[in-house]
Amino acid sequence: MPETPENPETPTPPNPKPHPDPTPPLALELLVHGVAGAAPAELLGDPRTVRVTGDSTAAVFRRTEDADAEAHPERYAGRPVPEAYCWSRLTSGNGARALWLLLLPFMVANLAHWARPATPAADPAPRAVRTYGVLVRILALSLTVLLIAAACEVALDLFAWQCAGSGTCTADRSWLRFLADGGWWAQPGRRLALGALVPAALTGLLWFLSNRTWSAYESQPPPGGAPDPDTASDTAPALGRPGFWYGRRIVARLRAAHTAAGLLTVAAAVAAPTARHDRAAGAPVLEALGWTLEALLAAGGLTVAWVVCRRGRTEARPDHRLDRAAVTLLPGAAVALLAAVLLYACWSRPGWTSAGRLPGDFAFGVLMLGQGLCVLGLAAVAARLYRRAPDPAAALRGLGGPAIAMLGCALGGVMSGGVAQRVADWLDGGATPGMAGTPLPGPPVLLSWQAAVLPPLLLVLALLAAWFGVAGARARRRLARAVAAEYPGEAPDRSRSRRIAGARAAAALTDSAPWFVAAVSGITLLLGAGALAGAWIGGQVPGEAARGSGPFLETAARAAQDTGSWLIGFGFVLFVTWGRRAYRDPAARRTIGILWDVGTFWPRAAHPFAPPCYAERAVPDLTWRMTGWTGRTGGRLVISGHSQGSVLAAAAVWQLPPAVRHRVALLTYGSPLGRLYGRWFPVYFGPGPLIALHDEVDCWRNLWRATDPIGGPVLPGTRQDVDRGPLPDPVAYGRSPGHPLPAPILGHSDYQADPAFAAERDALLARLDPAARARGPRPASPPGPGRAEVAGGVPGQRLNKAPAGAADPPGTAG
Repeated sequence: MPETPENPETPTPPNPKPHPDPTPPLALELLVHGVAGAAPAELLGDPRTVRVTGDSTAAVFRRTEDADAEAHPERYAGRPVPEAYCWSRLTSGNGARALWLLLLPFMVANLAHWARPATPAADPAPRAVRTYGVLVRILALSLTVLLIAAACEVALDLFAWQCAGSGTCTADRSWLRFLADGGWWAQPGRRLALGALVPAALTGLLWFLSNRTWSAYESQPPPGGAPDPDTASDTAPALGRPGFWYGRRIVARLRAAHTAAGLLTVAAAVAAPTARHDRAAGAPVLEALGWTLEALLAAGGLTVAWVVCRRGRTEARPDHRLDRAAVTLLPGAAVALLAAVLLYACWSRPGWTSAGRLPGDFAFGVLMLGQGLCVLGLAAVAARLYRRAPDPAAALRGLGGPAIAMLGCALGGVMSGGVAQRVADWLDGGATPGMAGTPLPGPPVLLSWQAAVLPPLLLVLALLAAWFGVAGARARRRLARAVAAEYPGEAPDRSRSRRIAGARAAAALTDSAPWFVAAVSGITLLLGAGALAGAWIGGQVPGEAARGSGPFLETAARAAQDTGSWLIGFGFVLFVTWGRRAYRDPAARRTIGILWDVGTFWPRAAHPFAPPCYAERAVPDLTWRMTGWTGRTGGRLVISGHSQGSVLAAAAVWQLPPAVRHRVALLTYGSPLGRLYGRWFPVYFGPGPLIALHDEVDCWRNLWRATDPIGGPVLPGTRQDVDRGPLPDPVAYGRSPGHPLPAPILGHSDYQADPAFAAERDALLARLDPAARARGPRPASPPGPGRAEVAGGVPGQRLNKAPAGAADPPGTAG
């Protein structure tokens, strides 16, 4: 049969409408571990893992079988693709991390910057906020000067001045005899110049540690699509500002100022005794040169103070600029001035001998007095800010920042006094430094008074610990009576109930930590004021000042001085031993890393020599990963953070472009966001910012247990759709067919083993599904002005073309 020809006039029937794709968009679960870290195999539950992106310091891993998940989405119907972001090596990497123990006071002082009270949006009090920031930066600068002054005390005063000038001290130390045998180095000025190389080298080491981490941490660019600084709202949460995790400029400027301050401190320690001798000797030329150098040192100190006080952080925009004059000229001028002082000290001065101590009592006293006044000023400003916006959940009614600053000063005093006391004990043999009849005068009197107040401080701490222990025991007995009733159908077991109640009572002690910190800070301030008054009024060490005051006071003063000297020296030796062990032992180094996980989350806004802020690397990593993956695939993403990882996850979500933020769900568990960060850092994690985050993210759930000493609810009593808890812990009270062995009390660990974890994760993905279907993948678009395009159509970094005079909104950065 012949084929019927097609009629060209007949219209072609339209194609049927395509059926909607029944396969849901691909889902990704991005796991972020917490304190102490975890290996990729442990997070993903599979020993076979592959690095998807990243380097040896921080990277994203997947199971080997999931490496090509985007090419086969049909394999993952009903379940997400798990991948893990591992960042533990940011804080516990190579052996050099052990040197960070030296920076502990700096880290604590830096925390004080971030612990100021929140201000209302209608009245941000910019002057008070800036005053708070200036006071913290001045306090941080004083800690740098204190550390270098302690090194000068040991190298210049105890060794070059006292020991090298005493035949008794050098007789048993052959390696010091070249300083006392009548040779070229025997003159005190030359000995001081030689000893000055030690604190100068310490200053160089601090500069090196800060500079080495600066480019790796502070210079990470924000992702493309970040909020435009010129159109961003002034009331946006601080952690969502484009420049919050980009502190390149402030750290460079502060590093230059602190380096110059350290070098000027060394120069002043050499110039002061040398110029004093020249004035007494009546040498006109050297006397004029001494006055000139001291005037230049004073001008240099004022310049450093001006650089530190002039500018704070810039958070409204990623600030790519550097203050070239301050960064280059300030340390260079300090080095040149130090070299001039050393040449001046090396000039021949026949007949000059060293006796007594170098004038360190006045310097250490001024530092201690200035630190106390700064803490009191911080307390006054913080109290004023708190009255503007009272927050019952804030730690210590807004005084958390001043209390933390006081702890930083105390740590600095213990470290500086500890090294001086220990070296003096070693040089004096069995004698007590500063007492009558000792071969050497010893360290400044103030340091002996600081050591003497240490035993009373430790006694008060022991009493506080005992009080909290008794309160915990009472709470355990009270809670144990109701534990069995929470597990219907279970026979009461007194021992089991006591263990569960004990875990809950111990976890609840975390909520009492602010008052413990307040007690320690307040007592430290009072005892420090007493030590300063005793040193300045009496002018003698406690054992000598108490002579003639009665047997009891004499014995108590001598016992306090001896015990304090031993304790502070032992503490310093223990500190050094711990650092040496951490350098050699990866397990000990990981323990130190746990401390920094909590203390170095915040950028270096006040002290450039503090350990680097790992979040300035981790938050951009997470933000880039979420932005790139959702833009390339159009899929659903749940970022799942445990403990400190939940803080990183929340900070990363805040930095997401608004279009991406609505594609992402947040799952936190064992999270300190509300319990710790919200109380101590209310400006950034208080109820207001967390509620704003809940409103901006598509969906958020938080899991917590009553036995968890770190995690807790993030929005208690405000948003009931966020917190789920307390989860039962243990999951079973006694033995049963489903639990034939006793279930463990998990506390802060193994949240993923709880059935609630998978249920909440699946619910979040289900809620994201309609939104992901509606939006679909983001098409690749040509890069606009100031943007570069990267693989997958994801826009690259947005270059900042803001005018040079742009500044933060009032009262935001300090």
